[in-house]
Amino acid sequence: MSATEEDLRREIVAASRRMIDAGLSQGTSGNISVRCGNAMLITPSAVPAGDLTPGMIVRMRLDAEDGQWEGKLRPSTEWPFHRAILRERPEFGAVVHTHSPHATALAIARKPIPPCHYMIAVFGGDDVRVADYATFGTEALSQAALRALAGRNACLLANHGAIAAGPDLTRAMWLADELETLARQYCLSLAIGGPVLLGAAELAETAAAITGYGAVARD
Repeated sequence: MSATEEDLRREIVAASRRMIDAGLSQGTSGNISVRCGNAMLITPSAVPAGDLTPGMIVRMRLDAEDGQWEGKLRPSTEWPFHRAILRERPEFGAVVHTHSPHATALAIARKPIPPCHYMIAVFGGDDVRVADYATFGTEALSQAALRALAGRNACLLANHGAIAAGPDLTRAMWLADELETLARQYCLSLAIGGPVLLGAAELAETAAAITGYGAVARD
């Protein structure tokens, strides 16, 4: 195992614990993957974040079609969409899947997040889409997620949760947190009559100004 892989495993463990502490997921829900050469490192199935160790992180080749893995434990049941996203979107180095309360509430209602706040721009467009419903862990869900992520770095999964992806784990975690914040703000605005949405010109100005904004990888 290379020093780089060891570092990535430790980062995944730390991020998994932060995800629970921040309320982005609960219990054994939620999962994280990180690109590692021609493979991905992914959290195992049904292990609480507090019990997770670097040695429990599962390794899977991105080009393998048989779903085989290397490690002591089985990979997260959501490994198909993690692999699909990392395969199809080479700009992404990490994928974070959460069951955060407000984003999941909107996913349950199948409500996309419209341009209700300028921070929508950090997700790559003028909304955060809801992927069509499909059973967890299936190829159908992988394809639905890829469609919803076209031109975006985050989406909601109908009746399920949310996905955020970035060039590295630091950025993906930041986006996951921002997505839940935006979802909460949108839910609150719906309770007081609904948001006033930003227009195309305002969004274009924001998109230009927001380039490079947000968390960046730590050395």
